[in-house]
Amino acid sequence: MWTMNRNIKYSVPFLFLVLVLAVACQSGYTGSMYQETPTRGNIYIAVDEAYQLLADSEIATFSIHYKNAKINPVYASEDSALSLFMADSVRMMITSRKLNDNEEAFLKDKLIVPRTTQIAWDALAFLVNRSNRDSLLRYNVIKDMFTGKISSWKQVNSKSGLGDLKIVFDNQGSSNVRMVMKRFGITGSLPPYCYSANSNSQVIDYVESHPESIGIISVNWVSDPDDSITHNFLGRVKVAGITPSFDPDGEEYFKPHPAYIADKSYPFIREVYAISRETFSGLGSGFIKFMANDQGQRIVLKMGMVPATMPIRLVHISKE
Repeated sequence: MWTMNRNIKYSVPFLFLVLVLAVACQSGYTGSMYQETPTRGNIYIAVDEAYQLLADSEIATFSIHYKNAKINPVYASEDSALSLFMADSVRMMITSRKLNDNEEAFLKDKLIVPRTTQIAWDALAFLVNRSNRDSLLRYNVIKDMFTGKISSWKQVNSKSGLGDLKIVFDNQGSSNVRMVMKRFGITGSLPPYCYSANSNSQVIDYVESHPESIGIISVNWVSDPDDSITHNFLGRVKVAGITPSFDPDGEEYFKPHPAYIADKSYPFIREVYAISRETFSGLGSGFIKFMANDQGQRIVLKMGMVPATMPIRLVHISKE
């Protein structure tokens, strides 16, 4: 059963988010096919909040190059971002899943042909408290945690000084929840020791203050040591190493480093997509092209993800 931690408040109601957008669209220029180009205009986009840091960096760099472009991101859960996109409240979205057949058919009935571009390979990062000695976890142990077979740290390690397990996600409608449930074939509810927070940063706050917890967030939140936000996060929690899904009980552990995402040694990887519903070549299309081109892909790599459209080279360094 999915439960809510009483110490963590849920996100702002979705209705309020829609009302904010409605007011903004009425009071400000949002562009049209006659006034807008791929590098000029003023639009709103929806972004799965798992990718907030990536989107912030992409938008900031794009805006430096194109002074007349104003991209307003709305950060929301995956479910809410999709709802905004389908309701035509935003022009494009960044998410970890493609539209399904029913969603594409709905848009095509309105003479809209959505365009999907993969911009990155992402990974889920599993965070543990810095005092937790069990920061190397086998894939099957992770699976048993989410399927209810393991509910205590003593089941992971009989010598652990920790008690009952607590797992915290960013929010109930997040892509992180969906990925875990899909990966392990969970069709009902998650175990009662799973909780939702209000944001990715609150997941990190929770893990830092609860030694028995595991937090699940996108790797871009803990992968850029040059960024003040991620540098702060990296000093407060530990990123767990996990065995590959093809060798679940093995002794070789991998963290969500770009090299291990690229060669699929790390088991929890996924695609990141930019999806547009524009019916003309507007600012959304221009921004997607930027993210998929060289400079945008370099930002993807800097954020700890793997570029989807730029070739990368893996170099093996011998320890001889």
